[in-house]
Amino acid sequence: MRLTRVHVDADLRAGSELELPETSAAHLARVLRLQVGDSCVVFDGRGHEADAQLVAIDKRGARVRIGAVCTPANESPLRITLLQGVARGEKMDLILQKGTELGVNAFVPVFSDRSEVKLDAARAAKRLEHWRGVVASACEQSGRALVPDVQAPVALANALPALVPATRLLLDPVAAMNCRTAVTAGQPEIVLAVGPEGGWSPLDHSLLEARGFIGVRLGPRVLRTETAGLAAIAALQALHGDFD
Repeated sequence: MRLTRVHVDADLRAGSELELPETSAAHLARVLRLQVGDSCVVFDGRGHEADAQLVAIDKRGARVRIGAVCTPANESPLRITLLQGVARGEKMDLILQKGTELGVNAFVPVFSDRSEVKLDAARAAKRLEHWRGVVASACEQSGRALVPDVQAPVALANALPALVPATRLLLDPVAAMNCRTAVTAGQPEIVLAVGPEGGWSPLDHSLLEARGFIGVRLGPRVLRTETAGLAAIAALQALHGDFD
């Protein structure tokens, strides 16, 4: 039976004890009905995980004793940063959740010329907290011990200068190149740019191309924003990552 996995923002040391987050403790106690002596897996979000045994659990919280700490070898050799035009509500959650499952290394949400989502500072902060929770939960489910970074949403022009050096791909249904031809062996860093519901505008294209992005297409059909990025990530993993 697969053990429940819990993300904890703490250093893992074999033999030590730590308190689980309140929501995780409530899930273990009320939903899974685990008891003292039962086991789970905890991971720190920085690549380490450990078997753990419950030493105390009730409605107020739970405490575990940490066993041997290890570093699971399940991260893709292809480090993908997803530069994603902010999408509405559940669409953005889906992109973050499935992107995490597919092995995305980092998410950079951006507001672009045709963005339909507008957020003031307070709403942006709440949305960021929610997004990071979605990603952490996806790691619990998928077995990842490294939680992808989710950056605060900013304007496209402000995000581009801070991007890591990488092969930079811009999804474009009329581009001449595809994921097979645009990336060659030995290029582990990729930044993939996916537009919002309204797509990239000519101004967005100019900004991206000025920063070294090249257009790639995904077959003969136009895909929605919540489909396009995930399809491209899966294709990149199959061609150049860990889907072999």
